[in-house]
Amino acid sequence: MELKKVIETRRSIRKFKTDPVPEAYIQELLEAARLAPSGGNIQPWRFVVIKSPEARAQLSDLTLDFVARAPVVIACCTDMSALKAQAARYKELRDSGAFEGVTMNLSRALPQSSREIGEEQTRGYLHQNTAIAVEHIVLRAVDLGLGCCWVMMFDRAELAARLELPEYIRPFCLVPIGYPDQDPRPRPRKPLDKIVFWEKYE
Repeated sequence: MELKKVIETRRSIRKFKTDPVPEAYIQELLEAARLAPSGGNIQPWRFVVIKSPEARAQLSDLTLDFVARAPVVIACCTDMSALKAQAARYKELRDSGAFEGVTMNLSRALPQSSREIGEEQTRGYLHQNTAIAVEHIVLRAVDLGLGCCWVMMFDRAELAARLELPEYIRPFCLVPIGYPDQDPRPRPRKPLDKIVFWEKYE
């Protein structure tokens, strides 16, 4: 499907057919996430694929009812220790030629006050990068004829415990995935003139 069409037809799907999602499609979704960009190439995203009826049933008391009814649920998580490898990831970027012909004046772009960020800002930064990978999953799902939905309403601590995640891997969102059993109308969106500000030319 052409990208513009994918973006235009994407909807949050909350009703799914019982048809299984092919394993090859699940791999396609994970590969789309793997290829997502991230700040400094830190790639903090981690994923748990939940497919079995037993595992999905365990989600039913942790989140919204429709999530466990999807044939596949991807628990999208963030590695909160990812910044410890920041120097190595940045070196990978340099070695791959990402900055060839570009002046990287970090002292001007990042004043000292901006470099010293607290725990809350760090958490937000890492989750922000995971969100980019999640949207890659969402758009690729539409491209494959699947439906899905971002779900942020769930018991994160209990999910982490049930999935036996290490302490530094934090659940960020759930993405239930399957063949749509509904065809929602386009959702209302604000017009561009309500969300875009143009610089003033003089």
